[in-house]
Amino acid sequence: MEETTTTLAGIPPELYNDLAISINNIWVLVAAFLVMFMQPGFAMVEAGFTRKKNTANILMKNLMDFSIGALIYWVIGYSIMYGDSIFGGLIGKPFLFFNSDGIGDYADKTDILFQTVFAATAATIVSGAMAERTKFQAYLIFSFFVTLIIYPISGHWTWGGGWLSELGFMDFAGSTIVHSVGAWVGLAGAITIGPRLGKYIKGKAVAIPGHNLAMGALGVFILWFGWFGFNAGSQLGAAGSENTVAIAHIALVTNLSAAGGAVAAMLFAAFRYKRPSLSLSLNGALAGLVAITAGADVIAPGGAVVIGLLAGALLVLSVEFFDQKLKIDDPVGAISVHGICGAFGTLLVGVFSVENGLLYGGGFTQLGIQAIGVLAIGAWAFFAGLLLFKILKATNTLRVSKRIEEEGLDVYEHGESVYN
Repeated sequence: MEETTTTLAGIPPELYNDLAISINNIWVLVAAFLVMFMQPGFAMVEAGFTRKKNTANILMKNLMDFSIGALIYWVIGYSIMYGDSIFGGLIGKPFLFFNSDGIGDYADKTDILFQTVFAATAATIVSGAMAERTKFQAYLIFSFFVTLIIYPISGHWTWGGGWLSELGFMDFAGSTIVHSVGAWVGLAGAITIGPRLGKYIKGKAVAIPGHNLAMGALGVFILWFGWFGFNAGSQLGAAGSENTVAIAHIALVTNLSAAGGAVAAMLFAAFRYKRPSLSLSLNGALAGLVAITAGADVIAPGGAVVIGLLAGALLVLSVEFFDQKLKIDDPVGAISVHGICGAFGTLLVGVFSVENGLLYGGGFTQLGIQAIGVLAIGAWAFFAGLLLFKILKATNTLRVSKRIEEEGLDVYEHGESVYN
């Protein structure tokens, strides 16, 4: 009688490939769940950093931008991003109502879920820069268009195999592709809608404190936790020693950069403003997370610490610059965290990448490619967003009235309040 060879707890060798697929599938699904959990993190940060009279509006916005984004991305956005390239790699060939039961390294339906939560992240970043004065219907409209057109098109240029991918642009988990896209659309919105009432008096910026920094701090810790799924999940596999090492490395450098960003923002704020600021330190951690996201797979732990420290200091300067010099009112610092630090981290891949970075003998080639990608995606997101918000403003769909803004969006926009 022939003896059957079994290893791995009795699993026969002919099932090893199926086992690897299952492991990969479970890992990517868990990572998607972690990234989805970042949505309440964003909600807590935005609500805590703004005034209590607008809390229900902000929470409702976070619920709806995820829900609308999930639907639109499934209907057509995913295909625009990952469909076969047309028009020279500018866009994917669209199709409707994704329903593939295919399996590669993991299930196709797992892939669309993972990509959906990334698309929703880009959409929710926009609203932070426009909080406390935007009509709720405007939130719904721009969430629709960000996940329908703006994010998928630039996403196709990169992750979808389009022209930037062919050029060699590197953005592992989306410092630019996800975070900066949301921030540049948000910048266009903040410019178009203008500052909150009372933000600038006689040309000078007036601080409008958030109502609950404990809520904001909880949100940052939730985001930090979810970011392990965001970055390590982007390995898109867990089976085998190569994936095992990669996931561990990505998680480590993600944590180190976040910690470096928090410490640097705390120290730099203490030096510049004579006291360590909690809100800036919290945003410093997010700045470190955003900055490392582009190169988490190719940057050494020491490089991650340096990137986090630089991003944390840059965050403080950027918030001050937008607030006091450009007079662009960004209540939660979204433009600085996700836009400036996202672009900065993407560029630094060309410096700190152990594969072809400037500091590792790779010359300026990769740095130049990174700059092209940052500029191209930034220009697309900003000008597409600017067109969208100009149309909303022209149709009186963008900003609430003075009375509603002064008394709070919760009661007038939703007929209810979080605090009773």
